[in-house]
Amino acid sequence: MAKLTKREEDYAQWYVELVQRAELADYAPVRGCMVIRPHGYAIWENMQRALDGMFKATGHQNAYFPLFIPESFIKKEAEHVEGFAPHCAVVTHGGGKELEEPLYIRPTSETIIWAMYKQWIQSHRDLPLLINQWANVVRWEMRPRLFLRTCEFLWQEGHTAHATAAEAEEEALRMLEVYRRFAEDFMALPVIRGLKTDAEKFAGAVRTYCIEAMTQDKRAIQAGTSHNLGQNFAKAFDVTYQDDAGQRQHVWATSWGVSTRLVGALVMAHSDDQGLVLPPKLAPIHVVIVPIYKTDEERAVVLAFANGIRDALPKDLIVRLDDREQYKPGWKFNEWELKGVPLRIEVGPRDVAQGQVVFARRDTGEKRTVAADQAPAEVPETLAAIQKGLFDKALAFRQANTREVKTYAEFRERLEAEGGFFLADWGGTTEQELQIQEETKATIRCIPREGGDPQGPCFLTGGAAHARVILAKAY
Repeated sequence: MAKLTKREEDYAQWYVELVQRAELADYAPVRGCMVIRPHGYAIWENMQRALDGMFKATGHQNAYFPLFIPESFIKKEAEHVEGFAPHCAVVTHGGGKELEEPLYIRPTSETIIWAMYKQWIQSHRDLPLLINQWANVVRWEMRPRLFLRTCEFLWQEGHTAHATAAEAEEEALRMLEVYRRFAEDFMALPVIRGLKTDAEKFAGAVRTYCIEAMTQDKRAIQAGTSHNLGQNFAKAFDVTYQDDAGQRQHVWATSWGVSTRLVGALVMAHSDDQGLVLPPKLAPIHVVIVPIYKTDEERAVVLAFANGIRDALPKDLIVRLDDREQYKPGWKFNEWELKGVPLRIEVGPRDVAQGQVVFARRDTGEKRTVAADQAPAEVPETLAAIQKGLFDKALAFRQANTREVKTYAEFRERLEAEGGFFLADWGGTTEQELQIQEETKATIRCIPREGGDPQGPCFLTGGAAHARVILAKAY
């Protein structure tokens, strides 16, 4: 089995090779699109299952809205059309005839959803309306990369309507916290919660909140966003409700979403030069048992013992007994390491004779002998240790690569020499922020919610600062 390109040699090439060779996804015949293979889709399904439970626990319901959006809907909200129109795919013909009105393939669903909310919301008794949709969207990408940027991708998008501005803000922050808990508890991915600047916020939002994570090449990756939309879409689509006093009021709105980009973030956060490293809570297979034998007699004894181990393990775990005859144990070890199975159990004739098995952790490579009758209890404990170990390692890496800078010159020098996240005091304008992006390819990722007050003058202008920000190059 050929080795992957090493991360330190070419991180981008390592990533693409790993995604394809671990059978997560492949390039589709349509430029800019991908095919998600079963192993990759199983990871997405596990993400979807966990998030869907968290959404429903906070009172949200799932619905589904059309893929096609009338052009007139897209144009109703000025900021929205300006932000999305360049990335849209448009259908002009259907059934062999030119359409009376072009249809946009949804880049996001605010407009079609708010057209329906106008029909569904009449009274304060109809609020809050808490809807989520699992769907695909299309945004034309000029420089696609598997999972990270593709013309079509899968996601969820929440869209909610509220009676007051305070309730909408509370919802936007509640869902930001849901995303933080999912990223940290399930993905083992430490994130920073923050507010996007005006230059980086969602087209049509009043405020955009986000969670930002660090990849192993010290870049940022946005792992989720939650938008307070104010009354922009409610006014564009004239969505009002009758309040307690009998007056008509425009509702207040939010939207929030994560996508299959999270699979890419997962790969980039934990994996190594041998292949995927998956956190147990999202791994499609938790444990693989590999029998080792040379003769038919050994085979019968070892397989019987291995089957007994498998049957004794907790039923909530996904366990694979790899009894394929056409591959040697070493080849199997490499394959399951490539695919990121968190724990491998090895069983040979000597292990059978001594009533033991060998545990091999995917994250650390550590091997240890475990008594066979202790395996059912020790497997869950080992998986929990792997989950925690991955988070702790990623957090330590982010902390070691987060640096404070006082001046723009220092920032530019250290950005190129060291990379990572840079904390700086900020008091500049949107135009100056875009200037930084043009000159350095870095952006202000967010104003951290736990960032504290500025400690000095703006690192760019030397004038008064109003916030501490995190800057980084990003995917």
